[in-house]
Amino acid sequence: MTTKELTIRAEHIRESVIEMLLEAGSGHSAGPLGMADIFAVLYFDVLNIKPENPKWAERDRLVLSNGHICPVLYAAMAHRGFFEKEQLMTLRKLHSHLQGHPHNLELAGIENSSGPLGQGLSQAIGMALTAKMDNKKWHTFAMLSDGEHDEGQTWEAIMFAGSRALSNLTVVVDRNNIQIDGTTDHVMNLEPFIMKYMAFNWNVIEIDGNNIEEIVSAFKSAKAIINKPTVIIAKTIPGKGVKFIENDYEWHGKVPNEEQAQKALREIRTMSGKIKSLHE
Repeated sequence: MTTKELTIRAEHIRESVIEMLLEAGSGHSAGPLGMADIFAVLYFDVLNIKPENPKWAERDRLVLSNGHICPVLYAAMAHRGFFEKEQLMTLRKLHSHLQGHPHNLELAGIENSSGPLGQGLSQAIGMALTAKMDNKKWHTFAMLSDGEHDEGQTWEAIMFAGSRALSNLTVVVDRNNIQIDGTTDHVMNLEPFIMKYMAFNWNVIEIDGNNIEEIVSAFKSAKAIINKPTVIIAKTIPGKGVKFIENDYEWHGKVPNEEQAQKALREIRTMSGKIKSLHE
């Protein structure tokens, strides 16, 4: 896909996120909106997957560790054809397959159950290590929040992956600098973040996580590394695309009301229209 096509996909995913959260009446807004560009690139340009056969043995694996941003995962999957988009409106409802945190037995295409932060990287490492041992070509991608690097298990996993040179593992860290209680710098300062990963034998790529061209390039670069795992530290704007949500940590775990949702949708759709009109 072209950069323009992927950008439009990302805006459509953002629309779905707002609509889902409004209907659900609960959930997380900032993270899913901020990660829409990355999920658009993953599902429409990077992942080797077959939506019509979600358990295809040779598929790439995507592990969502920060499960609270699952609205963006569900939206990307629906837009990619894993299930009907109408099902998105069942988010967090009783008996829905779209739970508030993903459950891998509820929805085909979900690789791991997540909720407690800090565990996803360990799960992803298990998958990557299995592929190495079985000489499989599929790749494992793990999505992490910056806040869950407060967890000791995350750093044990980082050390293990580096020591085993798991080059078939790519981690994306949503470096949006917020968590539920405030900024990451205030809660527990992670710096020097890049140097820590490098010290554990990781290839580090730092990007603007809302720039489609940089995202595409980063994934291509990660695939070319053959002697160590790669972490893409994606500096995203929490709430990207909706001005009154952007960079406000209080939107980490709250959703818009009807008036706010309609305002957000107008902003997103205006941006979609501007993108579509470029070069036409």
